[in-house]
Amino acid sequence: MVKDILSYGIGTLAAFAVAAALLFVFIRDITQKKHSVLRNYPIVGRLRYFFEQLGEYFRQYFFAGDRDEMPFNRATRGWVYRLAKNEGGIIGFGSTYDLHQAGALIFVNHPFPVLEEERLPTPSLILGEGYCKQPFEARSIVNVSGMSFGAISAPAVRSLSRGAAVAGCWMDTGEGGLSPYHLEGGCDVIMQIGTAKYGVRDAQGNLSPERLLELAGHVKAFEIKLSQGAKPGKGGVLPGRKVTPEIAQIRGIPEGRDSISPNRHRDISNMNELLEKIAWMRDLTGRPVGVKTAVGGWRFMNEMAEIVHRRGLEFAPDFLVIDGGEGGSGAAPQALADHMGLSIDEALPRVVDALIETGLKNRVRVVASGKIITSARAAWALCTGADFVNTARGFMFSLGCIQALRCHQNTCPTGVTTHNKRLQRALVVEEKYLRVANYAMNMNKEIDMIAHSCGVRHARELKREHVRLVQASGQSVALNMLYPYPEPKARMKVA
Repeated sequence: MVKDILSYGIGTLAAFAVAAALLFVFIRDITQKKHSVLRNYPIVGRLRYFFEQLGEYFRQYFFAGDRDEMPFNRATRGWVYRLAKNEGGIIGFGSTYDLHQAGALIFVNHPFPVLEEERLPTPSLILGEGYCKQPFEARSIVNVSGMSFGAISAPAVRSLSRGAAVAGCWMDTGEGGLSPYHLEGGCDVIMQIGTAKYGVRDAQGNLSPERLLELAGHVKAFEIKLSQGAKPGKGGVLPGRKVTPEIAQIRGIPEGRDSISPNRHRDISNMNELLEKIAWMRDLTGRPVGVKTAVGGWRFMNEMAEIVHRRGLEFAPDFLVIDGGEGGSGAAPQALADHMGLSIDEALPRVVDALIETGLKNRVRVVASGKIITSARAAWALCTGADFVNTARGFMFSLGCIQALRCHQNTCPTGVTTHNKRLQRALVVEEKYLRVANYAMNMNKEIDMIAHSCGVRHARELKREHVRLVQASGQSVALNMLYPYPEPKARMKVA
């Protein structure tokens, strides 16, 4: 009897509490002024926001086709996952890749492909050879693009460092500075210098020669970042919730406050100053120095080539990282992410053409970046004239990223882009570094497979005539017809 009374009383209290909560929400919704739907439809209107929030996940798993999603579809993500798990890129019953869609890549298979015994290892290339004291021999075609510690988590950086060492590829630090986690695996590291000079700044925020010399003992090259594909014209953005005490110490910034880089280097306002900075930094550190930039037109390359020819080859960058407008592994304003900067499909051939025309192609190595996460896209970049490929999101997928689109909110469910220790638990370094290595090595292996099918002995022999692009008409056109190789010129006037 007593038990029944207690149960009844508890049930009544629970019902009363629920009714009171609903009444509170009803009154708050109907009196607030920000949301029109909630003002007219209190409580019930909240279902709209709930389902809107869940919509992207329902589309991802139930409604979208294998080739429908953006920025990366399920078929592409699944392909990366298989390579990272070393399960092979084998499919059955045919491909879902639409060969008739505009932009589709079709490689020109050779009637007599290269035999096993005729194949050659893809040669490494040297950055800064003949122009610096300590040139860098880069062994892998596919490398880890710039992802700052801060934008990604400590376990993610540790996994990338250890995996890159196994695969023999380089790891770019991103603009957030060099952390102990970058060095943990013993891989080749390229130190990126962003507009805020994180990790290489003095107390006033200026570039520190002493810090550069110190870092030169730990990294293989320096990369001056002018802009990135996700947000050309705006500096890096790290929300305050992700600026932990450790990150603040490494970057030299206040803890817990938004870390927003200037939209350009304050000490570099024109091409002359950029090339002088490159030459000065190379002489100081003895390391190769390159530039990362998105491309919005042809003036950048034309002006660079004209000044290099006037002042000397020692003023040229040792490498150029060309980021397409489709890049974007971190936080960026949508207006810039959607509409600013040329696609890598257009930017890369124009940059390579400018280097060929001005006789600088052998002096300046070209690295292609921007949504290049498959072997086919990487092989296209080599055909176009790139020497290397950088990818950020490809390696994020190898770490277990599920494209939750929460990179900027510190709530990444797979631990890749969060500093929440509970969420980081999902990313087990001892497991994930092997997937990083597998992805890089299998990418290089498949690029070579494409090259052998095209009849060349290794991937660096790929040319524009080896790939065709499907046009809007449904017909394919060879890349060397769309972008004919230019005739070399002694000099190039500024447009």
